[in-house]
Amino acid sequence: MRILVVGGGGREHAIVWALKKSEKVKEVFCAPGNAGIAQLAEIVPIAVNEFDKLIRFAKDAAIDLVFVGPDDPLADGIVDAFEAAGIVAYGPRKNAAEIEGSKIFMKNLLKKYNIPTAKYETFTDYEAASAYLREQAAPIVIKADGLAAGKGVTVAATLEEAEKALREMMVDKVFGQAGTQIVIEECLVGQEMSILAFVDGETVRAMVPAQDHKPIFDGDKGPNTGGMGTYTPLPHIDPAIIEESIQNIIIPTAKAMVSEGRPFRGVLFAGLMITPDGPKTIEFNARMGDPETQVVLPRLQTDLIDIVLASINGNLDQLDIQWSDEAAVCVVVASEGYPASYPKGRVITGLAEAEAQGALVFHAGTADKDGQFVTNGGRVLGIVGRGRDIAEARARAYEAVSVIDFEGKQSRTDIAAKALV
Repeated sequence: MRILVVGGGGREHAIVWALKKSEKVKEVFCAPGNAGIAQLAEIVPIAVNEFDKLIRFAKDAAIDLVFVGPDDPLADGIVDAFEAAGIVAYGPRKNAAEIEGSKIFMKNLLKKYNIPTAKYETFTDYEAASAYLREQAAPIVIKADGLAAGKGVTVAATLEEAEKALREMMVDKVFGQAGTQIVIEECLVGQEMSILAFVDGETVRAMVPAQDHKPIFDGDKGPNTGGMGTYTPLPHIDPAIIEESIQNIIIPTAKAMVSEGRPFRGVLFAGLMITPDGPKTIEFNARMGDPETQVVLPRLQTDLIDIVLASINGNLDQLDIQWSDEAAVCVVVASEGYPASYPKGRVITGLAEAEAQGALVFHAGTADKDGQFVTNGGRVLGIVGRGRDIAEARARAYEAVSVIDFEGKQSRTDIAAKALV
Protein backbone atom coordinates (compact mmCIF):
# COMPACT_ATOMS: atom_id res chain seq x y z
CA MET A 1 0.00 0.00 0.00
CA ARG A 2 0.95 3.61 -0.56
CA ILE A 3 0.09 5.73 2.48
CA LEU A 4 -0.13 9.49 2.94
CA VAL A 5 0.18 10.73 6.52
CA VAL A 6 -1.12 14.27 7.03
CA GLY A 7 0.75 16.29 9.67
CA GLY A 8 4.25 17.28 10.64
CA GLY A 9 4.83 16.78 14.36
CA GLY A 10 6.07 14.17 16.79
CA ARG A 11 2.78 12.29 16.64
CA GLU A 12 3.06 11.96 12.88
CA HIS A 13 6.69 10.83 13.15
CA ALA A 14 5.55 8.03 15.48
CA ILE A 15 2.68 7.11 13.14
CA VAL A 16 5.03 6.97 10.14
CA TRP A 17 7.48 4.88 12.18
CA ALA A 18 4.72 2.41 13.10
CA LEU A 19 3.34 2.19 9.56
CA LYS A 20 6.81 1.58 8.11
CA LYS A 21 7.08 -1.61 10.18
CA SER A 22 4.21 -3.19 8.24
CA GLU A 23 4.94 -5.56 5.39
CA LYS A 24 1.70 -4.36 3.79
CA VAL A 25 3.04 -0.80 3.43
CA LYS A 26 5.11 -0.23 0.33
CA GLU A 27 5.70 3.50 0.58
CA VAL A 28 4.83 6.32 3.00
CA PHE A 29 4.47 10.01 2.16
CA CYS A 30 4.00 12.77 4.72
CA ALA A 31 2.59 16.27 4.27
CA PRO A 32 4.15 18.54 5.34
CA GLY A 33 6.38 16.33 7.54
CA ASN A 34 9.57 17.45 9.25
CA ALA A 35 13.30 16.77 9.06
CA GLY A 36 13.07 13.59 11.14
CA ILE A 37 10.13 12.17 9.23
CA ALA A 38 12.13 12.75 6.03
CA GLN A 39 14.41 9.90 7.12
CA LEU A 40 11.49 7.46 6.85
CA ALA A 41 9.04 8.92 4.35
CA GLU A 42 8.92 11.07 1.24
CA ILE A 43 8.10 14.62 2.30
CA VAL A 44 5.28 16.41 0.49
CA PRO A 45 5.47 20.21 0.97
CA ILE A 46 1.72 20.78 1.34
CA ALA A 47 0.14 22.30 4.44
CA VAL A 48 -2.49 20.32 6.35
CA ASN A 49 -5.23 22.84 5.51
CA GLU A 50 -4.62 22.82 1.74
CA PHE A 51 -7.26 20.18 1.04
CA ASP A 52 -7.40 20.65 -2.73
CA LYS A 53 -3.64 20.27 -3.10
CA LEU A 54 -3.57 17.22 -0.82
CA ILE A 55 -6.35 15.57 -2.81
CA ARG A 56 -4.61 16.32 -6.08
CA PHE A 57 -1.37 14.83 -4.77
CA ALA A 58 -3.15 11.74 -3.43
CA LYS A 59 -4.71 11.11 -6.83
CA ASP A 60 -1.49 11.74 -8.77
CA ALA A 61 0.55 9.51 -6.43
CA ALA A 62 -2.04 6.71 -6.43
CA ILE A 63 -2.38 6.86 -2.64
CA ASP A 64 -4.34 3.92 -1.21
CA LEU A 65 -4.97 5.37 2.23
CA VAL A 66 -4.68 8.72 4.00
CA PHE A 67 -3.98 8.78 7.77
CA VAL A 68 -4.83 12.18 9.28
CA GLY A 69 -2.87 13.18 12.38
CA PRO A 70 -3.74 16.72 13.61
CA ASP A 71 -6.95 18.15 15.02
CA ASP A 72 -7.42 21.27 12.88
CA PRO A 73 -7.90 19.56 9.48
CA LEU A 74 -10.19 16.96 11.05
CA ALA A 75 -12.36 19.69 12.55
CA ASP A 76 -12.41 21.43 9.16
CA GLY A 77 -13.65 18.30 7.36
CA ILE A 78 -10.56 16.87 5.67
CA VAL A 79 -11.90 13.30 5.85
CA ASP A 80 -15.16 14.40 4.23
CA ALA A 81 -13.16 16.12 1.47
CA PHE A 82 -11.04 13.04 0.76
CA GLU A 83 -14.10 10.77 0.75
CA ALA A 84 -15.93 13.09 -1.63
CA ALA A 85 -12.93 12.74 -3.95
CA GLY A 86 -13.08 8.94 -3.73
CA ILE A 87 -9.99 8.61 -1.51
CA VAL A 88 -10.00 6.41 1.60
CA ALA A 89 -9.07 8.41 4.71
CA TYR A 90 -8.69 7.29 8.34
CA GLY A 91 -10.12 9.67 10.89
CA PRO A 92 -13.50 11.04 11.97
CA ARG A 93 -15.69 13.05 9.65
CA LYS A 94 -16.31 16.71 10.46
CA ASN A 95 -19.52 16.14 12.42
CA ALA A 96 -17.78 13.55 14.63
CA ALA A 97 -14.58 15.59 15.03
CA GLU A 98 -16.70 18.27 16.72
CA ILE A 99 -16.24 16.29 19.93
CA GLU A 100 -12.83 17.99 20.03
CA GLY A 101 -13.56 21.03 17.89
CA SER A 102 -16.13 22.36 20.37
CA LYS A 103 -15.75 21.86 24.12
CA ILE A 104 -19.31 23.07 24.55
CA PHE A 105 -20.61 20.37 22.19
CA MET A 106 -18.58 17.77 24.08
CA LYS A 107 -19.75 18.91 27.53
CA ASN A 108 -23.39 19.02 26.43
CA LEU A 109 -23.11 15.55 24.90
CA LEU A 110 -21.74 14.10 28.13
CA LYS A 111 -24.43 15.84 30.17
CA LYS A 112 -27.21 14.55 27.89
CA TYR A 113 -26.02 10.95 28.16
CA ASN A 114 -25.05 11.08 31.86
CA ILE A 115 -21.37 10.42 31.20
CA PRO A 116 -19.18 11.51 34.15
CA THR A 117 -17.56 14.94 33.77
CA ALA A 118 -16.98 18.14 35.75
CA LYS A 119 -19.85 20.53 36.51
CA TYR A 120 -19.81 23.47 34.10
CA GLU A 121 -21.48 26.51 32.58
CA THR A 122 -20.98 27.96 29.10
CA PHE A 123 -20.88 31.62 28.05
CA THR A 124 -20.82 33.75 24.94
CA ASP A 125 -20.94 37.09 26.81
CA TYR A 126 -17.88 38.31 28.71
CA GLU A 127 -19.77 40.31 31.32
CA ALA A 128 -22.05 37.38 32.14
CA ALA A 129 -19.08 35.03 32.37
CA SER A 130 -17.21 37.47 34.61
CA ALA A 131 -20.22 37.90 36.91
CA TYR A 132 -20.61 34.11 37.22
CA LEU A 133 -16.91 33.73 37.90
CA ARG A 134 -17.04 36.18 40.82
CA GLU A 135 -19.57 33.91 42.51
CA GLN A 136 -17.30 30.85 42.30
CA ALA A 137 -14.41 29.55 44.38
CA ALA A 138 -10.89 28.77 43.21
CA PRO A 139 -9.31 26.67 41.88
CA ILE A 140 -11.45 26.79 38.75
CA VAL A 141 -10.97 25.96 35.07
CA ILE A 142 -11.45 28.30 32.09
CA LYS A 143 -11.61 26.72 28.62
CA ALA A 144 -11.82 28.24 25.18
CA ASP A 145 -14.55 26.43 23.23
CA GLY A 146 -12.54 25.90 20.04
CA LEU A 147 -9.16 24.49 19.10
CA ALA A 148 -6.17 26.32 20.56
CA ALA A 149 -3.19 24.01 19.94
CA GLY A 150 -3.57 22.44 23.37
CA LYS A 151 -3.17 25.79 25.14
CA GLY A 152 -6.78 26.98 25.46
CA VAL A 153 -7.23 25.73 29.02
CA THR A 154 -6.31 27.58 32.22
CA VAL A 155 -6.45 25.84 35.58
CA ALA A 156 -6.63 28.97 37.75
CA ALA A 157 -5.40 28.77 41.34
CA THR A 158 -7.05 32.12 42.16
CA LEU A 159 -10.07 33.99 40.90
CA GLU A 160 -7.74 36.80 39.77
CA GLU A 161 -5.91 34.33 37.57
CA ALA A 162 -9.23 33.03 36.25
CA GLU A 163 -10.43 36.56 35.46
CA LYS A 164 -7.19 37.24 33.58
CA ALA A 165 -7.62 34.07 31.49
CA LEU A 166 -11.25 34.92 30.80
CA ARG A 167 -10.36 38.42 29.65
CA GLU A 168 -7.54 37.15 27.42
CA MET A 169 -9.85 34.63 25.74
CA MET A 170 -13.03 36.67 25.32
CA VAL A 171 -11.81 40.27 25.12
CA ASP A 172 -8.19 40.15 23.93
CA LYS A 173 -8.92 37.16 21.61
CA VAL A 174 -5.54 35.53 22.25
CA PHE A 175 -6.99 32.33 20.74
CA GLY A 176 -8.96 34.09 18.02
CA GLN A 177 -12.42 32.69 17.33
CA ALA A 178 -11.70 29.71 19.60
CA GLY A 179 -12.36 31.95 22.60
CA THR A 180 -15.62 33.49 21.40
CA GLN A 181 -17.44 30.96 23.56
CA ILE A 182 -15.97 29.61 26.78
CA VAL A 183 -16.58 26.94 29.39
CA ILE A 184 -16.16 27.58 33.11
CA GLU A 185 -16.00 24.34 35.03
CA GLU A 186 -15.15 22.95 38.44
CA CYS A 187 -11.55 21.93 38.95
CA LEU A 188 -11.31 18.17 39.25
CA VAL A 189 -8.64 16.89 41.63
CA GLY A 190 -6.81 13.58 41.36
CA GLN A 191 -4.57 11.63 39.02
CA GLU A 192 -4.84 12.38 35.30
CA MET A 193 -4.95 9.56 32.80
CA SER A 194 -5.10 9.38 29.01
CA ILE A 195 -6.79 6.50 27.22
CA LEU A 196 -6.72 6.41 23.45
CA ALA A 197 -9.05 4.03 21.65
CA PHE A 198 -9.52 2.75 18.13
CA VAL A 199 -13.21 3.35 17.47
CA ASP A 200 -15.56 2.32 14.68
CA GLY A 201 -19.10 3.35 15.55
CA GLU A 202 -20.01 1.46 18.72
CA THR A 203 -16.91 -0.75 18.57
CA VAL A 204 -14.19 0.43 20.96
CA ARG A 205 -10.73 -1.08 21.26
CA ALA A 206 -8.87 0.77 24.00
CA MET A 207 -5.12 1.22 23.81
CA VAL A 208 -2.80 0.93 26.78
CA PRO A 209 -3.26 3.92 29.14
CA ALA A 210 -0.74 6.74 29.45
CA GLN A 211 -0.20 9.82 31.58
CA ASP A 212 0.70 13.23 30.16
CA HIS A 213 2.52 16.15 31.79
CA LYS A 214 0.96 19.40 30.53
CA PRO A 215 2.62 22.25 32.51
CA ILE A 216 5.99 23.49 31.29
CA PHE A 217 7.95 23.15 34.56
CA ASP A 218 8.75 20.42 37.07
CA GLY A 219 6.13 19.76 39.71
CA ASP A 220 3.35 20.69 37.25
CA LYS A 221 4.19 24.39 37.58
CA GLY A 222 3.81 27.10 34.97
CA PRO A 223 1.51 27.46 31.95
CA ASN A 224 0.03 24.52 30.08
CA THR A 225 1.71 23.26 26.93
CA GLY A 226 0.86 20.73 24.26
CA GLY A 227 2.54 18.16 26.53
CA MET A 228 6.05 17.89 27.99
CA GLY A 229 6.21 14.12 28.37
CA THR A 230 4.27 10.89 28.75
CA TYR A 231 4.65 7.36 30.00
CA THR A 232 2.95 3.97 29.92
CA PRO A 233 1.89 1.75 31.68
CA LEU A 234 0.45 3.29 34.86
CA PRO A 235 1.47 0.87 37.64
CA HIS A 236 0.19 3.20 40.36
CA ILE A 237 -3.39 3.19 39.03
CA ASP A 238 -5.74 0.31 39.83
CA PRO A 239 -6.58 -1.68 36.66
CA ALA A 240 -10.21 -1.68 37.80
CA ILE A 241 -10.24 2.13 37.48
CA ILE A 242 -8.89 1.87 33.94
CA GLU A 243 -11.60 -0.64 33.02
CA GLU A 244 -14.26 1.53 34.67
CA SER A 245 -13.12 4.46 32.52
CA ILE A 246 -13.49 2.41 29.37
CA GLN A 247 -16.88 0.95 30.30
CA ASN A 248 -18.46 4.07 31.85
CA ILE A 249 -16.95 6.84 29.74
CA ILE A 250 -15.38 5.84 26.42
CA ILE A 251 -17.85 3.17 25.26
CA PRO A 252 -20.93 5.23 26.25
CA THR A 253 -19.47 8.23 24.43
CA ALA A 254 -18.95 6.22 21.24
CA LYS A 255 -22.55 5.00 21.50
CA ALA A 256 -23.77 8.53 22.18
CA MET A 257 -22.09 9.77 19.01
CA VAL A 258 -23.89 7.06 17.01
CA SER A 259 -27.19 8.06 18.63
CA GLU A 260 -26.54 11.68 17.63
CA GLY A 261 -26.00 10.69 13.99
CA ARG A 262 -22.28 11.40 14.27
CA PRO A 263 -20.66 7.93 14.27
CA PHE A 264 -17.00 8.17 15.16
CA ARG A 265 -14.37 6.29 13.14
CA GLY A 266 -10.72 6.81 14.01
CA VAL A 267 -8.87 7.35 17.26
CA LEU A 268 -10.86 8.77 20.16
CA PHE A 269 -8.71 10.22 22.95
CA ALA A 270 -10.15 10.48 26.45
CA GLY A 271 -8.45 12.82 28.91
CA LEU A 272 -9.59 11.66 32.34
CA MET A 273 -9.27 12.61 36.00
CA ILE A 274 -9.44 9.92 38.66
CA THR A 275 -11.35 11.72 41.40
CA PRO A 276 -12.50 10.45 44.82
CA ASP A 277 -15.87 9.89 43.11
CA GLY A 278 -14.32 7.80 40.33
CA PRO A 279 -13.00 8.68 36.85
CA LYS A 280 -14.45 11.76 35.15
CA THR A 281 -13.95 13.24 31.69
CA ILE A 282 -11.71 16.26 31.29
CA GLU A 283 -11.78 16.31 27.50
CA PHE A 284 -12.10 14.25 24.35
CA ASN A 285 -9.83 14.58 21.34
CA ALA A 286 -10.70 13.31 17.88
CA ARG A 287 -7.23 11.98 17.05
CA MET A 288 -4.13 10.42 18.53
CA GLY A 289 -2.56 12.42 21.35
CA ASP A 290 0.79 14.14 21.18
CA PRO A 291 3.00 13.06 22.97
CA GLU A 292 0.88 10.04 24.07
CA THR A 293 1.26 8.45 20.63
CA GLN A 294 5.04 8.40 21.06
CA VAL A 295 4.81 5.95 24.01
CA VAL A 296 1.67 4.01 23.06
CA LEU A 297 2.59 2.97 19.50
CA PRO A 298 5.97 1.47 20.52
CA ARG A 299 3.99 -0.99 22.69
CA LEU A 300 1.63 -1.97 19.85
CA GLN A 301 2.38 -5.50 18.58
CA THR A 302 -0.50 -5.78 16.11
CA ASP A 303 0.13 -4.29 12.67
CA LEU A 304 -1.22 -0.72 12.77
CA ILE A 305 -2.40 -0.95 9.17
CA ASP A 306 -4.47 -4.03 10.04
CA ILE A 307 -6.27 -2.00 12.72
CA VAL A 308 -6.90 0.90 10.34
CA LEU A 309 -8.22 -1.39 7.60
CA ALA A 310 -10.44 -3.24 10.07
CA SER A 311 -11.93 0.10 11.14
CA ILE A 312 -12.51 1.19 7.56
CA ASN A 313 -14.02 -2.17 6.58
CA GLY A 314 -16.29 -2.29 9.61
CA ASN A 315 -14.82 -5.38 11.26
CA LEU A 316 -12.78 -3.84 14.07
CA ASP A 317 -14.86 -5.91 16.49
CA GLN A 318 -13.31 -9.08 15.04
CA LEU A 319 -9.67 -8.00 15.47
CA ASP A 320 -7.55 -9.09 18.43
CA ILE A 321 -5.13 -6.25 19.24
CA GLN A 322 -1.95 -7.19 21.13
CA TRP A 323 0.31 -4.99 23.29
CA SER A 324 3.76 -5.58 24.75
CA ASP A 325 4.36 -5.57 28.52
CA GLU A 326 7.29 -3.15 28.26
CA ALA A 327 7.27 0.36 29.64
CA ALA A 328 7.89 3.51 27.58
CA VAL A 329 8.73 7.02 28.75
CA CYS A 330 8.80 10.07 26.45
CA VAL A 331 10.60 13.26 27.49
CA VAL A 332 9.85 16.30 25.33
CA VAL A 333 12.79 18.58 24.59
CA ALA A 334 11.57 22.11 23.89
CA SER A 335 12.91 25.49 22.81
CA GLU A 336 13.52 28.26 25.32
CA GLY A 337 10.51 30.51 25.65
CA TYR A 338 7.99 27.76 24.86
CA PRO A 339 4.97 27.76 25.28
CA ALA A 340 5.24 31.49 24.48
CA SER A 341 7.42 32.80 21.62
CA TYR A 342 10.62 30.91 20.90
CA PRO A 343 13.61 31.13 18.55
CA LYS A 344 14.17 28.85 15.57
CA GLY A 345 17.15 27.67 13.57
CA ARG A 346 19.40 26.49 16.41
CA VAL A 347 21.63 23.54 15.55
CA ILE A 348 20.76 20.25 17.28
CA THR A 349 23.53 17.81 18.20
CA GLY A 350 23.64 14.35 19.75
CA LEU A 351 20.73 12.75 17.89
CA ALA A 352 22.79 9.87 16.49
CA GLU A 353 24.28 9.23 19.93
CA ALA A 354 20.82 9.07 21.51
CA GLU A 355 19.60 6.61 18.90
CA ALA A 356 22.76 4.53 19.32
CA GLN A 357 21.80 4.15 22.99
CA GLY A 358 18.52 2.56 21.87
CA ALA A 359 16.24 5.57 22.31
CA LEU A 360 13.50 6.39 19.85
CA VAL A 361 13.92 9.99 18.69
CA PHE A 362 10.69 11.42 17.33
CA HIS A 363 11.05 14.83 15.70
CA ALA A 364 8.35 17.41 16.42
CA GLY A 365 9.69 20.84 15.46
CA THR A 366 12.83 20.33 13.37
CA ALA A 367 14.10 21.35 9.96
CA ASP A 368 17.10 20.55 7.78
CA LYS A 369 19.46 23.46 7.19
CA ASP A 370 22.60 22.80 5.17
CA GLY A 371 22.60 19.15 6.18
CA GLN A 372 22.12 19.83 9.89
CA PHE A 373 19.07 19.37 12.07
CA VAL A 374 17.86 22.70 13.50
CA THR A 375 15.03 23.74 15.77
CA ASN A 376 11.83 24.74 14.01
CA GLY A 377 9.15 24.67 16.72
CA GLY A 378 8.33 24.99 20.40
CA ARG A 379 8.38 21.28 21.11
CA VAL A 380 11.44 20.10 19.21
CA LEU A 381 11.88 16.39 20.01
CA GLY A 382 10.25 13.53 21.87
CA ILE A 383 12.85 11.16 23.31
CA VAL A 384 11.47 7.72 24.16
CA GLY A 385 13.19 5.22 26.41
CA ARG A 386 11.89 1.66 26.73
CA GLY A 387 12.48 -0.92 29.43
CA ARG A 388 11.13 -3.72 31.59
CA ASP A 389 9.51 -1.17 33.90
CA ILE A 390 9.00 2.57 34.27
CA ALA A 391 12.26 3.06 36.20
CA GLU A 392 14.36 1.45 33.47
CA ALA A 393 12.52 3.18 30.62
CA ARG A 394 12.78 6.53 32.40
CA ALA A 395 16.51 6.16 33.02
CA ARG A 396 17.08 5.34 29.35
CA ALA A 397 15.01 8.29 28.19
CA TYR A 398 16.89 10.78 30.36
CA GLU A 399 20.24 9.27 29.43
CA ALA A 400 19.39 9.95 25.78
CA VAL A 401 18.13 13.46 26.58
CA SER A 402 21.46 14.23 28.25
CA VAL A 403 23.46 13.68 25.03
CA ILE A 404 21.19 15.89 22.91
CA ASP A 405 21.89 19.60 22.91
CA PHE A 406 20.97 22.89 21.31
CA GLU A 407 21.06 26.47 22.55
CA GLY A 408 18.15 27.16 24.88
CA LYS A 409 17.17 23.49 25.28
CA GLN A 410 14.62 22.88 28.04
CA SER A 411 12.88 19.77 29.37
CA ARG A 412 11.22 18.63 32.56
CA THR A 413 13.23 16.39 34.87
CA ASP A 414 10.28 14.69 36.56
CA ILE A 415 8.49 12.89 33.73
CA ALA A 416 7.00 9.61 35.03
CA ALA A 417 8.20 10.30 38.60
CA LYS A 418 4.63 9.83 39.86
CA ALA A 419 4.77 6.18 38.80
CA LEU A 420 7.81 5.55 41.01
CA VAL A 421 6.23 6.67 44.29
